[in-house]
Amino acid sequence: MPTISAERPVVTLINVFDVEPERQQDLVELLVQATDKTMRHLPGFVSASIHQSLDARRVANYAQWRSTEDFKRMLQNPEAQDHMNRATKVASAEPNLYHVVSVHE
Repeated sequence: MPTISAERPVVTLINVFDVEPERQQDLVELLVQATDKTMRHLPGFVSASIHQSLDARRVANYAQWRSTEDFKRMLQNPEAQDHMNRATKVASAEPNLYHVVSVHE
């Protein structure tokens, strides 16, 4: 389970995919499979949460990595690259890395 905290030393990938509504479920399944089969086994992986928009036009991946270096190493992994290439054939992506600044409960 992800822990969102300004004190936690992780980097957060927030990747928002724009997808045609009829392909949203395909993309969700692809991202879940990529996480289960590959991403969660890579060094530095902390967590991932896949979100579907209610209008079926977006999918967001909120993933935590131990460090920017771990994230960059994941980008070089051939299996991870394969998953990312398949995802971008289904939808356009807008990935960015973040640090949590503030959390309110």
